[in-house]
Amino acid sequence: MLLPLKDDNPLIRISFQRVTVSLIVICCLVFMWQLSLSTEESNAAVLGLGAIPAVLFGDKYLEPDLVLVSTNLTLLTSMFLHGGWMHLIGNMLFLWVFGDNVEDCLGHRRFIIFYVFSGIGGALTHALVNPESVAPMIGASGAISGILGAYLVLHPRAQVLVLAFMYIPIRLPAFVILGLWIGLQMLNASVEGSADGGGTAWWAHIGGFIAGIGLLFLLQKKTKAISSGRGPWGRRRS
Repeated sequence: MLLPLKDDNPLIRISFQRVTVSLIVICCLVFMWQLSLSTEESNAAVLGLGAIPAVLFGDKYLEPDLVLVSTNLTLLTSMFLHGGWMHLIGNMLFLWVFGDNVEDCLGHRRFIIFYVFSGIGGALTHALVNPESVAPMIGASGAISGILGAYLVLHPRAQVLVLAFMYIPIRLPAFVILGLWIGLQMLNASVEGSADGGGTAWWAHIGGFIAGIGLLFLLQKKTKAISSGRGPWGRRRS
C-alpha cells in the first residue's frame, strides 16, 4: 500500500486551493454530524442519503420515513458521507495531496463541476455493475478517483512522497503511484466481480477515474499550459 503525504508540484494559476480545502472541511463537518447521531439515526441517514443502486433504477423503494432527498439527489449527497475514520482520513488525504493541482488547472468553478460529475460518474458505474444492490454507497472515493485520473494526465512525472507499507517514506513519480492504484482497483473489481459483499465499491473508483480523465479534457482551459513548465508526460512546452 502506498499512502501519499505530499507532492512537489507548486500551484501556478491560483494562489490557494480554496475549493479543495472547502470540500475537506465539508466532509469533516458532515462526518462530525454522523458521529453525533445514534446508531439508529446514523443508519437511517446512510439509507436516506446514500446512493442505493436498486432504488436508483426503481426496482426497490425506501420506506417513506427514510426518504430524506430525491433519489437522483443521493448521487450527490452520498459523496459527503463516510463509513468510518479510516474511510474519511484516507479520502481526505488523497484529496489534499492531489486535488490542489487539478483545481489549479481547471480553476475554482470548473473544479467544482469536475468534482461533482466525477463522483456521479463513479456512483453510476457502481450502480450499473450492481443494479440489484440494496447496499447504500457512500463516500467521496468516486470524485477523488476522478482527481487521480486527471492528475495522472496532467502531472505524470511529479514526485510524490508516499509511505510504502505504512511506514517506509519514499518518493515516486505520480505515474507509478497512480498506475499501481488503478491497477489494484481493477484487480479487486475482477476478483470480486459484481458481488456486493466486499464493502468497497471498486467499480465506483474505476468509473470515477475514467470520468475524471474525460471531464478534464472537456473542462480544461485550452489557451494555457496545464502544468508547471511541462506538457503531458514531462515534455517541456515552448
